[in-house]
Amino acid sequence: MEYYVKSVVPMIESNYDNFTNVEKNIADFFIQNRKKVDFSAKAIAERLYVSEASLSRFAKKCGYRGYREFVYQYEETFVEKQESMTGNTRMVLNAYQELLNKTYNLVDEAQIARIGRYLNGVERVFVCGKGSSGLTAREMELRFMRIGVDIDSIQDTDLMRMQAVFQDRRSLVFGISISGEKEDVLYLLNEAHKRGAKTVLLTAKNKGIFDEFCDEVVLLPSLRHLNHGNVISPQFPVLVMLDIIYSYYVDQDKFAKEILHDNTLRALEEGSKKRREVFE
Repeated sequence: MEYYVKSVVPMIESNYDNFTNVEKNIADFFIQNRKKVDFSAKAIAERLYVSEASLSRFAKKCGYRGYREFVYQYEETFVEKQESMTGNTRMVLNAYQELLNKTYNLVDEAQIARIGRYLNGVERVFVCGKGSSGLTAREMELRFMRIGVDIDSIQDTDLMRMQAVFQDRRSLVFGISISGEKEDVLYLLNEAHKRGAKTVLLTAKNKGIFDEFCDEVVLLPSLRHLNHGNVISPQFPVLVMLDIIYSYYVDQDKFAKEILHDNTLRALEEGSKKRREVFE
């Protein structure tokens, strides 16, 4: 069974904050629409009380050459969703599936491959985040540490600002901010970039200013317009993207990294065994 469906909606959501009020009105229609209607420029312009020129500008901000290309993609891949959810289990699983589908539409494999090469080409890696993103940063540290990456996670505001001073071309800094508004995370990325470090931001917001201090902006699916998105952990879309990065990185030298991973697991198991013997 094919689970993933090409959709323009994730790109609309990622660029939502860049839209004018008129464009947000257009975006809301395409995000929330569940019915197949006449999507021609004339029909939609009349329906939303906007000009056809506004539709064209909106489509271009979403990364398309014009409204015709945008709506072709929207119509071609439009899937009428069934709202017959029954029970909490189905509701949650459907929400997770929708998030995975959004990730499928946003992931840039060439970008992920570049990040994998960055990881191979630096001496130190830092990953920072606040709140739930900080927990995800810690998870990334533990996973990549097991395959030989010299990596530290940072959740503390003061540490982020202090570490910014020590970054240079030998460093790679990941910042995790779903909102794209965590000042301390952006500060570390900005300062690290000034000092020659490679910088990667994982975010659900596509803001042009990020290109000034980020070598890569990895777009994450937004929970904002997700059905029942309030029951989904905000860590989930980040963890999925980190799994993809991890997979690409491991694949670059799979045999050696699998040996490192197995050795670290063996060391942990031996430590656990010794602790059990002491208590017995």
